[in-house]
Amino acid sequence: MDPDQSDELVVALRHAAQRLDVHRSIYDLDVTLAQIVASAVDTIPGADAGSISLSRGDLVETHHPTSTEIEKLDQAQGDLDEGPCITALNDPAGDGVVLAGDLAGADALRWPRFAPRAVESGYRSLMSTQLSADEHLRAALNLYSHVPDAFDEQARRVAGLFGVQAALLLYGSHHASSLSRALETRVAIEQAKGYLARRHGVSPEEAFSKLRAFARGSQRRLPAVAEDVVRRGLDVD
Repeated sequence: MDPDQSDELVVALRHAAQRLDVHRSIYDLDVTLAQIVASAVDTIPGADAGSISLSRGDLVETHHPTSTEIEKLDQAQGDLDEGPCITALNDPAGDGVVLAGDLAGADALRWPRFAPRAVESGYRSLMSTQLSADEHLRAALNLYSHVPDAFDEQARRVAGLFGVQAALLLYGSHHASSLSRALETRVAIEQAKGYLARRHGVSPEEAFSKLRAFARGSQRRLPAVAEDVVRRGLDVD
């Protein structure tokens, strides 16, 4: 890489980092995903549209596609279990990037059922970058272009490095949102205990026993029962 290209790469990644840092809410995974897509489309050369694919088990979901067409193409990859985003989720190259240079050319042979759908929708190039591959959440960033061979080596490098940066943010947001939900659940249970203790003149420990017994007897989750006690004044006696 010559010095000018190196400088351009650093500038692009710095701008991407600034966008993600300014706009994200790390406790809101959905907001984080939206900002990753928007920043990637703005940052990575050749990208006309984008989305994120999330996979938990066998189900692949599309998040924040930039158009209805992109949503349909992502869903087609999930339904067919075939396409660059599926490969990126399951078995990407070492840099995490899967590149389809021309889906109307040689790359049509790699994904013979998906490629015609993409071309029919007006997209010839697709680059997917794995963001996460842990046991709980797999994610890939998908970038589409109307023209063939839209993504050169510079774009691939930016996508790979952007993917590392976004993966760290996604990891932090995923675990922060999980922690936030856990804290909210704990707060609801503590509030319910306090409400029941005052209402029935019992200790917090006895109130918790009532709460837990009601949840078991009604075959409901304890947090859901606690929320009903707090919000609706449910009596579990």
